[in-house]
Amino acid sequence: MTTDTVNSASAAKSALDSPDGSQGVLSTKNRAWERFRRDRMAIFGTTILLILTIGVLLGPTVYPVSYSEIDFARALASPSGQYPLGTNDLGQDQLARLLWGGRISIAVGITAMLVSISLGTLIGTVAGFCGGIIDNALMRLTDLFLSLPQLPLLLLIIYLFRDTMRQRMGPELGIFMLIILVVGGLTWMPTARLVRAGFLAAKEREFVQAAKSLGASPSRIVWRHILPNVIGPVIVAATLGVGNAIITESTLSFLGIGFPPDVPTWGRMLFDAQNYIETDPHLVIFPGLAIFLTVLSVNYVGDGLRDALDVRSR
Repeated sequence: MTTDTVNSASAAKSALDSPDGSQGVLSTKNRAWERFRRDRMAIFGTTILLILTIGVLLGPTVYPVSYSEIDFARALASPSGQYPLGTNDLGQDQLARLLWGGRISIAVGITAMLVSISLGTLIGTVAGFCGGIIDNALMRLTDLFLSLPQLPLLLLIIYLFRDTMRQRMGPELGIFMLIILVVGGLTWMPTARLVRAGFLAAKEREFVQAAKSLGASPSRIVWRHILPNVIGPVIVAATLGVGNAIITESTLSFLGIGFPPDVPTWGRMLFDAQNYIETDPHLVIFPGLAIFLTVLSVNYVGDGLRDALDVRSR
């Protein structure tokens, strides 16, 4: 038995005997945080994302103006002290609508990402750990979903089922659930491939083989030894998935098949303002800028996490 094998077995036995691997985990987290903190663009993205999130959460409290009140006397007002972002063609305050719509847009992005990451991680874990026929069947299923034209299929599913979901769960919650399920259900494939590849590489490493030889159960091997070593790319995919989901929701709302007109998502605000691009550009600039800054900051955070969690940079 070589020295490396003995060391791997000892390390695995220590992990099995230890109630938690807190010291090693904390050390890894500290190193990752130091690398992330040195990335200026990642810190910039995190700052912008925090400002936007806090703004949409607390903004309606600080700026208690109705986002749905109609007043044609003030329609298409330019930005001013009374209306910081102006008003739309119905006289509704654009800042109030932007703050309320941000809640929905960000909620859709985060929830759809959770659906996508959970489904992708589950399928990738089962495929990578079990191998054989199960792996082959799940990967063929993944290839099938990858070959589907996502945007036309997304539009078709929304068009076919939106009325049913509205009747069963209400006009707002029904569309919300339909969008997050469809977006999450059509974007899990890259995560599944990442997790599967990580499992195939990790389960052949010495510390995993040592854990098996010491009698560790399959569930313990998955949760304590393999999954923590492949979770880095999943976290990065999760951050980027938020931006993709926000853009997808905005696209659906812009095409007029997303949320109902009285729900002021950022995409819906762009759809309502498309006829006023030349005469009242502020109706387009501010919701477009909100989408741009949110997606850009999420991508910067994702890039920073990718570099911080990359084991090759340690």
